[in-house]
Amino acid sequence: MRVIVTGGGTGGHTYPALTAVRTLQAGLRAVGAPPAEVLWVGQADSLEARVAAGDGIEFAAVATGKIRRSANPLRMLSARNIRDMFRVPLGVVQAWSVVGRFRPDVVLATGGYVAVPVGLAAWMRRRRLVVHEQTVRLGLTNRALARVVTRMAVSSESTLPLLPGSARETAVVTGNPVRPEVLAGHAEKGAAALGVDRRYPTIYVTGGAQGSQQINTLVLDVLPWLLEYANVVHQCGPANEDGLRQATANLPPALAGRYRLAGYVGPELPDVLALADVVISRSGAGTIAELTALGKASVLIPLASSAGGEQAHNAQHLERAGAAVALVGEVTPRQLADAIGPLLGDPSRRADMAHRARAQGRPDAAAHLVAVVLQTALT
Repeated sequence: MRVIVTGGGTGGHTYPALTAVRTLQAGLRAVGAPPAEVLWVGQADSLEARVAAGDGIEFAAVATGKIRRSANPLRMLSARNIRDMFRVPLGVVQAWSVVGRFRPDVVLATGGYVAVPVGLAAWMRRRRLVVHEQTVRLGLTNRALARVVTRMAVSSESTLPLLPGSARETAVVTGNPVRPEVLAGHAEKGAAALGVDRRYPTIYVTGGAQGSQQINTLVLDVLPWLLEYANVVHQCGPANEDGLRQATANLPPALAGRYRLAGYVGPELPDVLALADVVISRSGAGTIAELTALGKASVLIPLASSAGGEQAHNAQHLERAGAAVALVGEVTPRQLADAIGPLLGDPSRRADMAHRARAQGRPDAAAHLVAVVLQTALT
């Protein structure tokens, strides 16, 4: 079997693709079938290029253009946008050549601007095309490809009405693939590694790998109060670690004993997530997939500049289901305290939110997506 995978630019597009590839190969091994020949097509010098290389996946680069959106249409006529518009046809020509040489049985596109030329080339070459949407709402790339897909895979039932009729007829809800290792954590190991007091609930604070200045500042403003009631594990981003260590150096010893600060949380992340009773975080598609698959109560602070307001929409979607608290817009420390206080003070309320989050999760999403890819390739 020959498979082209395309998607990238951000981790939200890249890691679901990587998880799908790993799940595909593991499934083929399990039944004694030869591994699939996989080619990842993406942008040169990109996250997806590094991820593919790190996993030993063959990679081909094509040109792509980024449309920088603005509420003011005149601002979209920028020199960079105009320049990138000319890169899209070049990328289609390059992708046409790549698809023609590789002759895949199926193409899996997970979004990002690079998926446009590859998806269009697959359609023009009459190759089967599966497009996966990670967010509740359709991203710009997937809206463009939805009319030419063979199968559309989405992460939520709420996305189905947003699809054009032709895509809706073939659409399937798979969920958003979650890295298996994230689901395999142990709370006891996390507690032992961090040395936290299990008599207190544990809050995990994260703004993503690079951290979030907004979240860091909000948490710092309410930190002494939080530490009266909970352990706080704070992943702040490597660039912010020294400043936060200085800012928290004078915490009273009793409170300081319940605070754990890290620039980055690596292999121990599954155990930290298993330990966490409440998570304070952004609300990107990957984060939402992990929190719901694990069934975690959360306070979500969306990135205001996310494309199309996707993070705010993700957070509000969970809030409407009772599966999270969404703090949108200009968030104050008082709002954060008011959101998290009831969760810390009422274990049953926390457990109910975790239960509702789990009901939204799809821990088997990768297997479902791979099943769609295989079915599409073989029919």
